[in-house]
Amino acid sequence: MEEKIFKLNSVPFLWVSGLFLLASFVFEYVCPFFSVEIAVAVNPAWVSLVISGIPLAYLAVISILERKITSPILITIAMIAAVCIGDIFAAGEIAFIMAIGEFLEDKTVEKAKKGIEMLLNLVPAQGRVIGLDGETMVDAKNIPEKAIIRVLPGESFPADGVIVVGNTTVDQSIMTGESLPVDKTVGDEVFTGTINRFGAVDVEVSKSFANSSLQKMIQLVEAADNQKAPTQRIVDKWAGYLVPAACVIAVVTYGAFAFVLGRTDDALTRAVTILVVFCPCALALATPTSIMAAIGQATRNGVLIKSGEALEQMGTVTTVCFDKTGTITQGKLTVSDIFPMGMEEDSLMALVSAVERRSEHPIGKAIVDYTRAYPQCPVSDFLLTVGQGVQADIDGQTIFCGNERLITNGANCAIDDTVTTTISALREQGKAVIIVANTQGVLGVVGLSDTIKDTSKMAIAALKAAGIEKPVLLTGDNEKSAMFMGDKVGISDIYPSLLPEGKVSVIQDLMEQGKSVCMVGDGVNDAPALKTASVGIAMGTMGSDIAIDAADIAIMGDDLSKIAYIKKLSNATIFSIKFNITLSMVINFCAIILSVMGVLTPASGALVHNAGSVLVVLNAARLYDKKIV
Repeated sequence: MEEKIFKLNSVPFLWVSGLFLLASFVFEYVCPFFSVEIAVAVNPAWVSLVISGIPLAYLAVISILERKITSPILITIAMIAAVCIGDIFAAGEIAFIMAIGEFLEDKTVEKAKKGIEMLLNLVPAQGRVIGLDGETMVDAKNIPEKAIIRVLPGESFPADGVIVVGNTTVDQSIMTGESLPVDKTVGDEVFTGTINRFGAVDVEVSKSFANSSLQKMIQLVEAADNQKAPTQRIVDKWAGYLVPAACVIAVVTYGAFAFVLGRTDDALTRAVTILVVFCPCALALATPTSIMAAIGQATRNGVLIKSGEALEQMGTVTTVCFDKTGTITQGKLTVSDIFPMGMEEDSLMALVSAVERRSEHPIGKAIVDYTRAYPQCPVSDFLLTVGQGVQADIDGQTIFCGNERLITNGANCAIDDTVTTTISALREQGKAVIIVANTQGVLGVVGLSDTIKDTSKMAIAALKAAGIEKPVLLTGDNEKSAMFMGDKVGISDIYPSLLPEGKVSVIQDLMEQGKSVCMVGDGVNDAPALKTASVGIAMGTMGSDIAIDAADIAIMGDDLSKIAYIKKLSNATIFSIKFNITLSMVINFCAIILSVMGVLTPASGALVHNAGSVLVVLNAARLYDKKIV
């Protein structure tokens, strides 16, 4: 029953309601203005009132049964009062405007479901189980604990487990957000949905499908969506005062004139007039018109705001939590440091470029991108050693590019204190390190890192200036990398090495401390945190579709400075809403006094509240072109 009622707020019904309301406006106001008389048996606004008014009346009844005073009660009283005096257009207008507001608020439900479906699609359909009879393809959901599965290069892991045979490099960014792939060997843990980049490995399954890390992430998203308490809208807060006030004033006025002064007919007219001037057209318009104008401005500035509730809530945010990779940083590796030892920098990089051109490793690709302008040296006998690095012959010598194990075991040369100090300094900054050597010794060290976005530092400073108590960094990266990046952009509160549930836990702790939290992220692993926070903001260009669907707001240009803009726009919107409500209440207050005095009749009272509605719309429209600084 409830589902059928709320279908009246869908797009087709809104169109029908709006068209019939427009027809009523033409018959009642436009035609008389041009001295044209058109007789209609039934006012078309009745259709609008029925279509858009039924859901409101239903919500009003539910609120009364739950003993809550909400805006639907006030709106329903206003519709009934308008009908009682024969102003069907006013009643239909109220119902239609509120229906539009409800429609905007309900837009995000479908997005949340879509995001969860996309998370499920990250799990491969089948896994390769190793048994006595060889390899058997088994549905991923049916792979038992303790089973041995084989995962080939390029495949996703179908279950959580521990490597028992082989070495590889794993892209686990969907779980941890780490910008660097992670080398894995026997005894290391792997997660469902992460990608095996190179070597084939055998894995002993440690968790069933239902208890896997990815399933936990899906459950976190669903739980956050179901448990997140709805924000009380500004209009509902006002309704708690206005509904009793309207009823009390109308009843007292009727009682005073009917029973004290004995003017029964006059008393009823005055009471109905009070309900009419209390008719919250302006109140009903205050929130949706301001929000629609603000959302329109945000869209022009590359910010997609999915709901008015998110826009209002952003104004109360005191703490902003940032993911690191792809949010604070570019999410892309590049060469950051070059330390040649006994040779020219260009000569060193020419050798590294030549060897890495045949590598499929993300670090190798980053070096190739950096060295595209370098001359290419002919190479032969290329060899990849999983978890260690690469080597190739160039001009009669073997060049090794990799970690300490490759240099000491493959090149069979020592690493002196100078090289060790250089490597340690780079790793203190969270950077990836490639040691370049031949069989005679180390030729140099190359550092790679994710680079900070140009706008990050200014964006953090702008947020602090906008009143944010403290920015927080939540990342799956190691502590050294997180501390280095945080220091660069001006964030001192840092939580490193977090899995998705860790980010959710930090946000929940902050919210339990009474803080209103905004989460900013871009990866799949950020989806639960984006859902849990008071407001979730996704980076729309770099971000995954899952993160964007889970968020309340998306920044399409990945410009972090837009966060301070959103905060200021929210403040301006809330000010506009409160000003509009105050303006409408001042007009209504004056009209109530005149109604009690008998100066206003129901007809003239309807004109007064319509004038207030026009003023509210005009003021709200100013937000669309307002300069937010």
